[in-house]
Amino acid sequence: MVGETGKSPKSYGTAVLLCGIFGTLGIHHFYLGDWMHGVVDLGLFVLTVVLLVNGQPGWAFLAIAIDVLHTITVFALLIMEKWKDGDGRPVTL
Repeated sequence: MVGETGKSPKSYGTAVLLCGIFGTLGIHHFYLGDWMHGVVDLGLFVLTVVLLVNGQPGWAFLAIAIDVLHTITVFALLIMEKWKDGDGRPVTL
């Protein structure tokens, strides 16, 4: 239920590891139940691959740069325990 109070039942350590290892794929968002962010992250990664295959490295670089900046931001917020799961609960230790 969106807007619930209290700590997220999802593992802080797992969320941080997933973000750090598979961040640009958005796996951590799917794990945390934040499907929209997950789809956007995965979509940007797929778009990057498609653009590279079609010989458009400039646009591919832009897509992956946006994805990486988003991942770094989320990773930092996770580390600082300021990121919330899909139900609006903070992901904390």
